Amino acid sequence: MFTIFKEHRHFGKQIFLLAVNDLKKTYKGAAIGPLWAVIKPAFTLFVYWFAFTIGLKSGSGIEWAGREFPRFIFLLVGFVPWFFITDSITLGAKSINMNRQFVTKVSFPVSTIMTFTALARLFVHIFLALIMYAILLGNGYMPTVYNLQFFLYCPLMFAFFVSLTWSTAPMSSFSKDFENMIVSIMSGVFWLSGIIYNSYDLGIPWLEKVMLFNPINFFANGYRNAFLYDKWFFENPLELSIFLGEFVVVFALGIFNYNRLRKTLPDVL
Repeated sequence: MFTIFKEHRHFGKQIFLLAVNDLKKTYKGAAIGPLWAVIKPAFTLFVYWFAFTIGLKSGSGIEWAGREFPRFIFLLVGFVPWFFITDSITLGAKSINMNRQFVTKVSFPVSTIMTFTALARLFVHIFLALIMYAILLGNGYMPTVYNLQFFLYCPLMFAFFVSLTWSTAPMSSFSKDFENMIVSIMSGVFWLSGIIYNSYDLGIPWLEKVMLFNPINFFANGYRNAFLYDKWFFENPLELSIFLGEFVVVFALGIFNYNRLRKTLPDVL
């Protein structure tokens, strides 16, 4: 753990510059450049809104805690963390393979590769979150003190999924099948997470409890608590306790797997 932290402390500037460069590479050659960071999520959100509201005629709003929220607004607040999560998981797993020159050709701390990959996605996430907030304000959702929870959920989300890539990225370098498996299961994970529905209100009590073990739910619900439900993160102590326990496990496994595999990565790559 201290080795990883030491690597980050001495390479802070390089991590930031590499994250910016990673974004530039992503949109290099595109006529509208970084606008694709908005267009792709916006189109995805429109498709799901159209499918559920117009196509399936499932109603215009989501009711919870005595209030009704427009379906578009409900989906918007859930999709903003999801876009960061899915990119962090899939691109994080590929990060070492995509930046193998830092492992095989130069002396560079491998753990920072996963960090600058996630940091590049975080820049996009903050931009999308600002757009989301502007849309909420335009739809009559006034600023509240609960909105400040964004500054808790956002760094926590970043830390959790970086810790996860300490395991997935080295393992993906050893096995292309592992990387392909992660990409393949993400579409299933989407439907098993409360991105397009309220995981608090499934109508099956035991299933609602099971859904608390999905960390993606924690962040989707957290953003909705902050911007829609007007609830504090500690008002559901069971959900919070489960997530913190999972965070400790993911963090410990990440350190274990990273230290176990990093010395053999140059030979494998």
